[in-house]
Formats: sequence, structure tokens, C-alpha cells
Amino acid sequence: MRADVFVAIAILGVLSYACRFGGFFLMRYVSMTPRVEAWLRAMPIALVGAIVGPVAVNGGAPEWIGLAAAIGLMRVTGNEFVSAIGAVVLVALARAFLP
Repeated sequence: MRADVFVAIAILGVLSYACRFGGFFLMRYVSMTPRVEAWLRAMPIALVGAIVGPVAVNGGAPEWIGLAAAIGLMRVTGNEFVSAIGAVVLVALARAFLP
């Protein structure tokens, strides 16, 4: 591995950890009201929407197949991990076999 790539990965890892630690540290000073709790519960789905939205709009058939699979698997299993893995596998297969 090139040294500059290793340094970049190491710096990004340290910064990522610092952001997470800072969030945990600062949340000590936030009162847990029902509104704050609702906001924290809504964050993961908002992030998924921000990532998946542009892919769905700009994507082709493989991406739409993956999105449909993710929605279907989520409804059936109720498990985000299973949904994400299933969608990734279907997108990869669709990209391999669709023109």
C-alpha cells in the first residue's frame, strides 16, 4: 500500500472517531425530551433516504430492482441488515446479467 493512501485512511479514521466521540460527549448535555427522542429515532431513515434518493432518481434498472428488493425485504423481515444485503446482492446480479 502506498504511504499517502495509508496516511489518508488513518486521518479519516481518526476524524470519524472524533466526530462520533464528540457526539456522544455533547449528548450528555442535551435533555432527552420526547421531541429530541423522536428526532434521534428519525435520523437513520433520513440518512438512508439522502443516500438512496439520488441513486433511485439517476439509476437504471439494476438500481430500481435493488430498491424494490430493499423495500420488499424490509416489509417481510423487518430487518435493515437483511434488506440492505439483499438489495446489494440483487443490484450486483442485475448489473452482471442485464445489458
